Amino acid sequence: MDTITIESAAIWKRVLAAILDFFTVFFVIGWIIAHFAGQTTDNGFKLDSGPAILLFAVLIAYFFIGRRYAGDTLCDRILRIGRPQPK
Repeated sequence: MDTITIESAAIWKRVLAAILDFFTVFFVIGWIIAHFAGQTTDNGFKLDSGPAILLFAVLIAYFFIGRRYAGDTLCDRILRIGRPQPK
């Protein structure tokens, strides 16, 4: 049985991927939720109460599912960071 060796990615790449993932999901999914909740503004969106909680639940689910079950997140793939990362 062949084993696949995953090289450790540079710390800056892992941090950058996490930051880019956070902002991407926050703004894209946030705008989608705001659009359907009717909370868009001229400058973007403003979420209150239930839709705001839903956005943070989606953010948590994105990272949890992306790293645990999907293998990696969108920006991990873009920056070619293999999972799981050695410690």
